[in-house]
Amino acid sequence: MTDGDEQAPGPAGSSREQPARPPAADEPAAPSGAASRPRRRWPLWTALALVLALVACGVPGVLLLGLVGDAAGRPAAGRKDDAATAAARRLGARMTAQLDRQATALLGGDPAGFLAVAEPAARPALTRRYTALRALRVTVWRPEADDVPTAVDGRPGEWRLTVTVGYCFVVPDCTPSTVAMGTRWRLVGAEPRLVAVEESRVTSAGARPWEVSNLAVAVGKRTLVATTPALRAKLPGLLAQADAAAQVADRYAVTGTPPDRYLVFYAGQAEWQRWYGGGRPKWTAGYAVDVGGGHYDVVLNARSVTPSGVDELLRHELTHAASLPDGGYSDRSNWWLVEGLAEYAGADGQPMNRYEGLAEVRKLVRGGWDGRLDSLTPADDAADDRVGGAYGVGYLAVRHLVDRYGEQRMLDFFRTVVHEHRSLDDAADQVFGDPWPALHDDCVDYLRAVAG
Repeated sequence: MTDGDEQAPGPAGSSREQPARPPAADEPAAPSGAASRPRRRWPLWTALALVLALVACGVPGVLLLGLVGDAAGRPAAGRKDDAATAAARRLGARMTAQLDRQATALLGGDPAGFLAVAEPAARPALTRRYTALRALRVTVWRPEADDVPTAVDGRPGEWRLTVTVGYCFVVPDCTPSTVAMGTRWRLVGAEPRLVAVEESRVTSAGARPWEVSNLAVAVGKRTLVATTPALRAKLPGLLAQADAAAQVADRYAVTGTPPDRYLVFYAGQAEWQRWYGGGRPKWTAGYAVDVGGGHYDVVLNARSVTPSGVDELLRHELTHAASLPDGGYSDRSNWWLVEGLAEYAGADGQPMNRYEGLAEVRKLVRGGWDGRLDSLTPADDAADDRVGGAYGVGYLAVRHLVDRYGEQRMLDFFRTVVHEHRSLDDAADQVFGDPWPALHDDCVDYLRAVAG
């Protein structure tokens, strides 16, 4: 399934979910696209409060002048920053300088330096975050302020600064993923001190595992697998299975460049409800979520994954990570194509008659399905057999197109539709040289023949 996680509005993700019986099924796609956070107005009372605080702390050169410009601290057209906004910018610069020092400490393996910018009450949560990021082998950590500081309602003397961090794990020269988070500060003399780092719940992808959990991590040739310390014993087997699945998923990088590293998070019950916002359909066993920079994190539900289904589930989800564009996709009418390709990769060349979802396909095709591929997306509360049937129909439709035109042309068709946002009609004409309505009917005839 392609999960709009929360990134739509925000980067969309893709998730494959596994019903209790049929191995792995995905959750339906939600609209994709990076969420644009509206700029906050920086009201006059906030400006005055900031000025007064800076005066009290001995910051020179601050005058009580009217605020000009918008919330981002931008001056009005043709005008320079007024004194209050300029003071806010200077305060924000000192905060980001603290964050830069913290980033240097993180990348250099200096826990004392990482904590040095923070107040004592903030240090336990920051220690957990530092330890998790180091375990994930963080190689890039670039904080940038999105705005000027604003006063925190109900917390006199505290200021909030929204920060976007670009980060990479394992690979030093990757295109960074991004996360936006709120930071809270208190002035100690003239020095801003970090009071708290808020979870990234305001962003579409929700809280990353390294923000909220202790992690045990194993790193392989193509994958990184992380879970909670309680499930650490699962890591060696999962890592071997993930590396094997990555070799399959790499073949479905439709742009020609597979991910530099696949990240897989194995979630216990509590983590499944919290990581990336939780709230997945009840039939979900795994999903892939867009975290920016063309990267997708894969999450598996430890309670739903069966030993016999984990290899197929990993191939499915890692294929989402390899095949989907940055930002995911938003057209639910193409759900069959996105999930069908992932199911095709999950099957990994096994004969069609060994596909485990055939019984569910027969039930769906014989029972009320309207014969339209664009109507397959299962509801969040759909029964397991309805979910399994929908995934199976997508798989068989993609497999039929591969049998007719070959795998490369099928991937070209996928790229044209999902990455280039061309219509199925245009893509079929361009890639296959045949009209889509006739191909659609041909796929449906094949499905009905398989269903008997």
